[in-house]
Amino acid sequence: MAMGLWSTVVIGLLPPVGWLLWRWNDVWYGLVMATLRSSKGDTKLPPGKMGLPILGDTISFLWYFKFLRRPDDYINSKRHKYGDGIGMYKTHLFGKTSLAGVHGKAHLRLRSFVSRSINQPDALRQIALAMQPRMISALQSWTKCRKITFYDEMKKVSFENIGMYFASIEPGATLERLKKYLAGVVSGFRAYPLNIPGFTFYHALQCRRKTQEFFREELDKRRKNNGENDQPIQDLMDGLMNIKDEDGNHLSDTEVLDNITGILLAGFESTVVVTTWALYYLAKYPNVLQKLREENLSLKSNKSELLVTSDEILKLEYTMKVVDETIRLANIAGFVVRVATKDFEYQGYTIPKGWNVIVWLRNVHTDPKNFDHPLCFDPDRWNGSMLPENFQAFGAGPRICVGNMLARLQIAMFLHHLSTGYKWQLVNPDAKVKYLPHSKLEDGLEITIEKL
Repeated sequence: MAMGLWSTVVIGLLPPVGWLLWRWNDVWYGLVMATLRSSKGDTKLPPGKMGLPILGDTISFLWYFKFLRRPDDYINSKRHKYGDGIGMYKTHLFGKTSLAGVHGKAHLRLRSFVSRSINQPDALRQIALAMQPRMISALQSWTKCRKITFYDEMKKVSFENIGMYFASIEPGATLERLKKYLAGVVSGFRAYPLNIPGFTFYHALQCRRKTQEFFREELDKRRKNNGENDQPIQDLMDGLMNIKDEDGNHLSDTEVLDNITGILLAGFESTVVVTTWALYYLAKYPNVLQKLREENLSLKSNKSELLVTSDEILKLEYTMKVVDETIRLANIAGFVVRVATKDFEYQGYTIPKGWNVIVWLRNVHTDPKNFDHPLCFDPDRWNGSMLPENFQAFGAGPRICVGNMLARLQIAMFLHHLSTGYKWQLVNPDAKVKYLPHSKLEDGLEITIEKL
């Protein structure tokens, strides 16, 4: 009798307990947090469901992005259910994250310096000439192997160029060690923030710590060698060490380390992944490749030098359309995260201070409202004027990626040398795609390559 009563009680409790678990985050944030924050008592949070305790909507996110490999279905299901009216919905993803950044005058000062160092015309001219020899040498060596995994090989070339220009690190064991650390950090970009041994996020934090230690040793070595004398800026790291504010103060060691690490991470995989996708799409769309090749052969025929200048490359209209279309479809940054620094109102809803604001950039680039046949590779879509809000690959506003012109230039330079001297074929034309931590071909783009 007693057992039967307890069974009835347990069975009766299952529905309300299940409901409470599923709506726990909504109850907590929607009632408790809103009540605590609102002095008027009329706080209204955006529509949406926040899922399970701690996990939130992470299981659904991983199911679509990692297992089904249909990220657009995930985004569109949320948008159609909650976001089409007001353009936003509330959810709970990636746990409670902490973001570190530089704000105000310090941020503007750093952006100005980094932009001058890597994104202005004089800097681009210097970088273009410095980076091409490794690209040309790599292409020549790949034909001897004939079959390569492009992503792996291109990463070596790109990282050697980045390591040399940004921190004067020669190719070798030291650079390989740094590359291993940065790869570990990148793996944690979309990982659930469980700082427990054995989890990806924990490993990423350990790799970030090792990266910082790596550059701290380099920082100490440079200070020891330079003594008290100001030295001419030789690379980006020296520039960060020597930059001063209006009061003559240098950046702190932490600021130097954070920024050199952040800049290297920004360029570590992004251009490599986009270049990989460019080869994939050009192999799939031979008509696009033919137009690209003709434009670049025209430039090459009018030159006696093997190297091209940044000015020449950036004037190749169709080539730059190919680059921008690849960047749009590659969607390296599927979303960006910002943090609300104070409570604010939007369309009658309150976004509380401290909440993460996630912007689905992938949806911007694959929305039929913004692009006709958005999943089709069509560089000619760039013939007309493009609304800035429809192309957000590099972000927008004061936080826009300062290396956007450098990234586009690097990809275009490589495509110039590739298209004018080589042909390639996909080993796995129907290779699957991984979407975490970003969109990447599962086979790393295996190709056969030979000279024209």
